[in-house]
Amino acid sequence: MAGQEKTLCLLYCYKGEKKENNMSIHSETRKYEVVVVGGGLAGVCAAIAAARKGARTAIIQNRSMFGGNASSEIRMHIVGANSHGAKKNLGETGILLEILLANKRRNPYASFPVFDSVIWEKVHFQENLESFLNTNMDDVILEGKKIKAVVCHQNSTETEYTIYGDIFVDATGHGTLATMCGATGRMGSEGRDEFKEPDAPEEPNSDTMGNTLLFSAVDRGEPVKFVCPEWANHYTEEDLKYREHANSIASHMEGGKLTKFEEGSGRLPHFSNVDSGYWWIELGGEDEDIIRDGEKIRDELLKCVYGVWDHLKNVGNHGVENLELDWVGFVPGYRESRRIEGDYLLNEKDVLANRIFPDAVAYGGWQMDQHVRRGLLDTDKIPSQILNFNGCYTIPWRCYYAKDLENVMLAGRDISTTKMAFGSTRVMGTCAVGGQAVGTAAAMAVRYGCTPRQIGEHMEELQQELLRDDCYIPGVRNRDSADYAKSAKVAASGYTHGNEPWKVLNGIARQEQEESNCWEAPIGEQGAEITLTYDGKLVLHQIQLTFDTNLTKEIMPSLTRNVRNRQVKGLPDELVRDYDVRAFREGKEVFCKEIHDNYQRLNRIPLGNVICDTIKVTVHRAYGIHFARIFEIRTY
Repeated sequence: MAGQEKTLCLLYCYKGEKKENNMSIHSETRKYEVVVVGGGLAGVCAAIAAARKGARTAIIQNRSMFGGNASSEIRMHIVGANSHGAKKNLGETGILLEILLANKRRNPYASFPVFDSVIWEKVHFQENLESFLNTNMDDVILEGKKIKAVVCHQNSTETEYTIYGDIFVDATGHGTLATMCGATGRMGSEGRDEFKEPDAPEEPNSDTMGNTLLFSAVDRGEPVKFVCPEWANHYTEEDLKYREHANSIASHMEGGKLTKFEEGSGRLPHFSNVDSGYWWIELGGEDEDIIRDGEKIRDELLKCVYGVWDHLKNVGNHGVENLELDWVGFVPGYRESRRIEGDYLLNEKDVLANRIFPDAVAYGGWQMDQHVRRGLLDTDKIPSQILNFNGCYTIPWRCYYAKDLENVMLAGRDISTTKMAFGSTRVMGTCAVGGQAVGTAAAMAVRYGCTPRQIGEHMEELQQELLRDDCYIPGVRNRDSADYAKSAKVAASGYTHGNEPWKVLNGIARQEQEESNCWEAPIGEQGAEITLTYDGKLVLHQIQLTFDTNLTKEIMPSLTRNVRNRQVKGLPDELVRDYDVRAFREGKEVFCKEIHDNYQRLNRIPLGNVICDTIKVTVHRAYGIHFARIFEIRTY
């Protein structure tokens, strides 16, 4: 078991005798610098980030696909700090947005199985990154408080892998890796007095938010009968009176009633469609150990899903005569299980105060929600209480590593928080940007030969690397000493009020409150031009541009029609589509690159070590507006 180096000898046997080599289970040993266990969005972003920073990286996933709750196995849409558009300009960027934009380009009708392939592509073709799908971590090899290796079994190839690493990232969701190594963890709620959290229960408890199975239905264009399985539950309208199951867009339940939703209001909206759903088909929160009871909970959730569909089809008039059940998930989406303790536990007061930490590496903004203890069994209660707050908060680096272990970082919903703060940090958008921070830090730890805790000594460097990779850290600006653009003089062919050209150099690559931090200009017949001029000649090898993709509107796949209908079908209207970059030396053009059909917010253009004194960017077309919009220009 954990703490003892061992090799499992799993062999096919016949009458107690070992077969020859061709009948034995294959074993391999691998060595990497960073090993990520868990292939949800947090693990995917961590692994890609570490590999891009030069670390030899492995990602181990016990499912047949990446994406976790966002995969086609579960089909949960990716929410984050902008709270379904309730909070303006807070959408997540970095690797997550890169994946979502690639998906939007290739998958305009938001098929979840196609989204699986987009995520797989990002992992599979990433240099320095090797993936192990269908691979379960069975054991760990420990040396004191340091992991030396994990022992895994890949079901599809019957191969046992012993995978060594320098830094390990626990992105398992359950905190499984850290728990196997003896790390301190928490499950359930802290009492109010421990962190002086105003909305925590008076006494600690073991309650967790439950698991959900989603479903979808299709319109067959004619009445379709539904024969309810004998084993399904049955629900009356009274049973579901607090659970919206019609077509609606509203703010959450207040006083037993749905209130009107307004974009940018700061209040979390509630989406519902009769052909998909429902987050509130939830069970498991009352069990002593939601992990151990996972199979039983799944079986009971199937009874709930088919019972709710029976209610829609056969009880009252819900307008579903032509709908047929098309897909029911068999893998529940987990909301909550263990949280691993780091050197700091983010708490409710931090969230409500929009706290900015000196060692901030990520941010969140999803409203804190607390689900009822028994899920759908609590038919007499509103299924979730929403604690609304304005703005966003940062998450410190000290929440992203296990305090008891020397080389284990945390990514995803198992990071170090209290139950109250977890109600906000648990969502996939927040987990993904935290994962990118962890992967970047993991490669840095390899580079410096330091522990996760010692990364705190390199916080300025880590924060600046994350900003350069289009991550957002509230309160932190571009202070990259290698960025020559900061010393340039900037001019443009024109601009709109409040969107002056100098804003591309102010160090903030998105709108914050009323400050646009963006250059915007109308696109004329010759395009819209912005020019950087330097005092003297420079040798430049790269220009980096950050465009506008509208960080209020969502672009993720969703089962819910009301969520999809609020999105643009293709790429964001504001995104620059066609542009060119030119470099000049003493008035003579020395470099030119034309870009057509751009589909990413972050663009990096290699210049080939050109000697120049002027850089000019000319925007010729955006996807849906007649303006050029650029948040940031960097040159290196």
